[in-house]
Amino acid sequence: MSDDSPDSRPAVEAKHGADPSDAGRWRRWFLTLLFVAALIVAALHWADVEKFAELARAAKPGWLAAALLLQLSTYASLSLEWSLVLRAGGSPLSFWSLLPLTITKLFADQVVPTAGVSGNILLVDRLIDRGVPRKNAVAAVILAIIAYYVSYAACALAAVVLLWLLSDLNGWLVGLVSVFLIVAAAIPAAALWMHGKGSRGVPSWLGRSASVRELLELIGEAPEALVRSPRLIGQLALLNGAVFLADAATVQVCLYALGVQAPFEAAFVALVMASIVVTLGPIPFGLGTFEGTSIGMLRLMGIPFEAALSATLLFRGFALWLPLIGGMFLMRRGFRRR
Repeated sequence: MSDDSPDSRPAVEAKHGADPSDAGRWRRWFLTLLFVAALIVAALHWADVEKFAELARAAKPGWLAAALLLQLSTYASLSLEWSLVLRAGGSPLSFWSLLPLTITKLFADQVVPTAGVSGNILLVDRLIDRGVPRKNAVAAVILAIIAYYVSYAACALAAVVLLWLLSDLNGWLVGLVSVFLIVAAAIPAAALWMHGKGSRGVPSWLGRSASVRELLELIGEAPEALVRSPRLIGQLALLNGAVFLADAATVQVCLYALGVQAPFEAAFVALVMASIVVTLGPIPFGLGTFEGTSIGMLRLMGIPFEAALSATLLFRGFALWLPLIGGMFLMRRGFRRR
């Protein structure tokens, strides 16, 4: 996962105030947890992988190649986000060194579903391991969270408008999106509030925890000029928006691969609404809830049931299992190096 030599890591960790032995022990435990979790997920849902392989064999290969390219473009967009933040902070890294980091972050988010916390922990650790100052690594995470929810909220509003114009917009869908918009506003606001207040902004009973104080102090280290830059937030939000559009296009291409012609609007609404249900729901990976919502939205937009089901399963293969397999490969390579 890291291109740094083993001899260089202790110097980097010492420079940032961490004990090399403690940092190495923490890293080994965390990477082991991720690797074991990935094996458990793969074992429990191997039938889904087999179903994806079966559908892929029956689909048109040209459209499957297009779906793969679209998913690779999402990794490129996320890597460009990190690149923009680090360049603005004066600690640039090459795009190609950030690309595997993006895949491992998605891998961590998939196998340990903690609302992105596991992936962000891994991201900060990997950036510091590459010599990025800790304050810039934390700024990259905070900005990624803010930009993600800004673009996510915009896509949710666009999906509501499309449902209103093209199909049936009922009260249940309006209520679901309304709850999500509250969450989408609250999380970036909380991140900015914690950045501004640091450990001073928490109740005294919570501040007694050394882990909580350390986390808040870590968030407070991020440079204000980076975290609160409207221009940078706007650029990252556009890149995040490109990820949503590429995912929606992947759903559409999966329908094409099955020989079904479908408008982009149908794929976009299905992708966004299914993602919202997963975000608000308690089920890890959204297994079942994503598929059910996506199929329901595609049916609402006029797509036949069989095509909606198969296209959703194909998309999940590209969006869920592709980073899982790629992440496991990178994790295994990281274990060998260590």
